[in-house]
Order: sequence, then C-alpha cells, then structure tokens
Amino acid sequence: MNFYRNLGFLVFGSRLRRLSEAFLSDVNNIYKSHKIPFDAAWFPVFYILSQEGEVSIRQISNELGISHSAASQMVSSLQEKGLIKSTVSKKDARHKVVAFTVKGQKLLQKIQPVWDALQKAMNELGGGAAESGKILLALTQIEDKLQEKALFERIEDHL
Repeated sequence: MNFYRNLGFLVFGSRLRRLSEAFLSDVNNIYKSHKIPFDAAWFPVFYILSQEGEVSIRQISNELGISHSAASQMVSSLQEKGLIKSTVSKKDARHKVVAFTVKGQKLLQKIQPVWDALQKAMNELGGGAAESGKILLALTQIEDKLQEKALFERIEDHL
C-alpha cells in the first residue's frame, strides 16, 4: 500500500480503480448475502428511474455522461432480465422511454435499504459528512478540470 501512497498523483487512477473494484465487490457481496438479485453495475439506471419514473435512453446517456450506445446496452441488459420495459412516451409519442416493470419495482424496494446503508457506510469511510464533502468536492474539481482540458493534452504540454 505504501507504494501507491508514496507516488501520489502518478498512480491516482490506479488507486481510484482499486477502490472502485473493492467497493463494487463488497456491494455485490451485500446483495448476494441478502439474496437480492442485483448487480452494482445496474445502479445508475435504477437510481435514475427511481427518481424520474420514466426516462429516455438519451436522458440516461446525458445524465451519466456516457455514449447513447453504452446507455442502450445497459437498458437492453435490464430489459432482458425483465426489470425495465420500453414504452411510447406519454408526453411525446415520437419518443420511447424506459420504466420499471412490476418485477423491477419489487427489486427496487428490496435494494433501497441497501442504498441507505451504503450511504451511511460511505460517509463513515470518508470521515463523516463534512470530510466526505471535501473528498467529493476535490473529485468534482478534478472532473471539471478534465472537462476543460483532457489529461492527454496536459501531459503533452509537459513533454
């Protein structure tokens, strides 16, 4: 572990990936141990639907900052499992939207307590709400700077 700590930002991405893999593994183990047939990879779409009720694939793509194709693949996977369905939008018949099926709604009810516990556990890991806020603010600042100028360009500037 000291190897990573001593190299600072040089291995920032590697540290984030290791943390992410550990978090996702533990969260998936929680779902499994509570016999909840859910995968942490589905969280973004499930969460958006839990808040919005129904959304277009374009909305998912925009909200998550991923390609339309990637959003479509996520949606297709959840449709194959019978958790969400595609329907014609009530607001605009020219567009399709996705929403939970009854099976998806039931699954959502089972996973929401896990999300609440996860939020509390992550706040603890971050050192409490105030300290967690600092970590998240720092990440947001890095993300914003990457939107302004990619890491690739920044490295090229120093070569």
